[in-house]
Amino acid sequence: MFRCLLPLAVALFTLVRVDAADAPVRREWSIDGVTREALVYAPASAKTTVTPVIFAFHGHGGTMGYAERKFSFHTLWPEAVVIYPQGLPTAGKLIDPEGKMAGWQFAIGDYGDRDLKFFDAMLATLRQDYKIDNKRIFVMGHSNGGGFSYLLWAARGEQITAVAPCAAAAIQILGKLKPKPVFHLAGENDPLVKFSWQKTTIDGVLKINQCGEGQPWDEHCLLYPSKIGAPVVTYIHSGHHEVPPDAPAKIVKFFKEQSPK
Repeated sequence: MFRCLLPLAVALFTLVRVDAADAPVRREWSIDGVTREALVYAPASAKTTVTPVIFAFHGHGGTMGYAERKFSFHTLWPEAVVIYPQGLPTAGKLIDPEGKMAGWQFAIGDYGDRDLKFFDAMLATLRQDYKIDNKRIFVMGHSNGGGFSYLLWAARGEQITAVAPCAAAAIQILGKLKPKPVFHLAGENDPLVKFSWQKTTIDGVLKINQCGEGQPWDEHCLLYPSKIGAPVVTYIHSGHHEVPPDAPAKIVKFFKEQSPK
């Protein structure tokens, strides 16, 4: 249904800056009269070869540039299209109650669904410009961006292959989630998104995905096989609210494992 609304949401997109061929470039969209932007990396082969996509959402107070540097998925999986979107000023639930820093909507209907519309617009542009593999569309995010990854699963799940929320919880929307492969990263000493909240989220996802007992998958990681093809990997570390340096490579490994054989 929302595809028919895309022409209204996507008034234009513009290539603003041309970088080296192997670096992300900044692009703009106009969504309901508001300029939105993202850094987009696309291999030359994406014009002619069916290509996977990773959306990587920064946390509250973050930037698309920081996400590009921190996650660097385009260097870890250079055959994929990678998009690092930029959030807008958002009143935070845990920090920044005045909404001076950039973030993402927390629930369906917040801010007129500005960020869901932004996701729709970005995906429509990628499908227009490249040969996107609709069976390999992946979403990850950190903190508020991780919460938005869960929200996208709830609201746009039919468009997404797998998600990888980091330092995030989704207790209030568990009832809206349908089975889907998940990689969830959590710090046991997270002072913002409490580990107990994340544990409740993980337990809920394991139930939704009908998963069995966990087994070693990678360092710090357990794989919970799913009888319905929706495995869950948890990366539990002893740190705080951060994304450990080795996590992006593990997320790419997980996403590749969910790709159709």
